[in-house]
Amino acid sequence: MEQKRKVVPPVYFLISLIFMTALYYLLPVVKVILFPYAYAGILFIVFGLTIMLIAVGAFSRAKTPIIPFERSTALVVEGMYQFTRNPMYLGMVLVLTGAGVLFGVVSAFLPIPFFIWGITANFIRGEERFLEDIFGEVYVAYKQKVRRWV
Repeated sequence: MEQKRKVVPPVYFLISLIFMTALYYLLPVVKVILFPYAYAGILFIVFGLTIMLIAVGAFSRAKTPIIPFERSTALVVEGMYQFTRNPMYLGMVLVLTGAGVLFGVVSAFLPIPFFIWGITANFIRGEERFLEDIFGEVYVAYKQKVRRWV
């Protein structure tokens, strides 16, 4: 079993958001989305938060832990999990994208690929191995049917 982690995905999310904000104020490279179009970022943020809340609700209804690498008691494959194996992480990416759109500068988008890489490398791959150990062929079949991100 994986060792309990002190840094959980929301910390990666907040660090990314802080870097995006810093890049916006300290290094605003090329304004690409102007007012009022930048307000479209709010739609991404609302959509991302909605996806995360729905995914958390699905875990709650299944009575399985939301914290990565705590022993899962159920494999959630309904709702958002029919379209992506990681709706909570996808929701975080959408919120970050929305923030980038609101900022409207190219440099604010730079942390997003690093967030995706960090989450994939430090959480998703390990979670996949963990779930495969717990749920075996049922999880392998789910993994073959539903994509990691979208």
